[in-house]
Amino acid sequence: MTKFPAIDMAGALRLTRQGRLKDAVALLRGKPNRPPLRPKTDEAPVASKSAALHFIDDALKGALGSLTQLDTGRFLRDPFTQTGKKPAQETPDGSRFERRSFANEAGSRKYKLFIPGGYRGQDIPLVVMLHGCTQSPDDFAAGTRMNILAEDQTFLVAYPEQARSANISKCWNWFNTANQTRDHGEASIIAGITHQIMQDFSVRPGRVYIAGLSAGGAAAAIMGSAYPELYAAIGVHSGLACGAASDLPSAMSAMKHGAAAPLPGKTDGPAHVVPTIVFHGDKDTTVNIANAHQVIAQSKAAANLQTAITEGETGGVRYTRTVMSAGHRPDVLEEWVLHGAGHAWSGGSAAGSYTAPHGPDASREMIRFFFQQPA
Repeated sequence: MTKFPAIDMAGALRLTRQGRLKDAVALLRGKPNRPPLRPKTDEAPVASKSAALHFIDDALKGALGSLTQLDTGRFLRDPFTQTGKKPAQETPDGSRFERRSFANEAGSRKYKLFIPGGYRGQDIPLVVMLHGCTQSPDDFAAGTRMNILAEDQTFLVAYPEQARSANISKCWNWFNTANQTRDHGEASIIAGITHQIMQDFSVRPGRVYIAGLSAGGAAAAIMGSAYPELYAAIGVHSGLACGAASDLPSAMSAMKHGAAAPLPGKTDGPAHVVPTIVFHGDKDTTVNIANAHQVIAQSKAAANLQTAITEGETGGVRYTRTVMSAGHRPDVLEEWVLHGAGHAWSGGSAAGSYTAPHGPDASREMIRFFFQQPA
């Protein structure tokens, strides 16, 4: 029986913090002739080589999710971040928060759908929200307060849920090229959930939007690129641009430094630019703020836009807001740089994880940006 080494995840994360990405990946792959980072313990044999490789593959998939907790001590000391709390269920009277599911050739996913009390079969907008690593639909809904806005302004909100079988840390696998193109992988599942809701409810044509946090933000950027006719606008909070990575090593590098090479533009002309709003803290140690600039640059590459920059402060958090527009059209691109903020949803509720209760209300600003776009 062949014996394979155990996966030293803690050692890999330590190497990543030190910027030694190649060494971290090599350690995860269990490559020989590399001195251990800690005394070795007794290791149980793996039943077969194929089983060992499968285990290593699962570890690699989960490693990216673990990167969101690279420095847990420092993360928990962030006064703007609340973690470890049970999500509060805020379902106003008359509204519903239903659990549903969708399946296609690429797989199946559960999701939750918020239906506001004011829905009576009329055409209303739909917002798709993609959670970050380790989060759930309930957690994300509580943290962003998006259901409260949906009840007040009468729109549907869908929360697709990543399966642990797909990623041990429940991250959307945005760094896998199989999930970055139209009608393939997770992109096809998210689009399928969107279409299913549009079939089951009266969704106003041209009023479908998508947003996400961290890995969910990166997935939202992919959806805007792969399905520009489906989503009228996208929101990316603390995420990365479409195509920023193609595998685990490049994902680690992109999260730490930004994409290694200039990213191609998404569209062929200004008329087809998918309106995009971005929020990112400039003290984010999980996803470098360079990625926020790349999300905007990727969309701007296909358009000749006028730029206006303003500065302000909300709840003690200073921000720089860059607005880009084309002639008489509403704002096409918005970038909010949150000074001193970390990896958390700005203006969120402490009832959810990865939230910064102080600062601009990212949820409200995203809805304002979405709804001002022409259908």
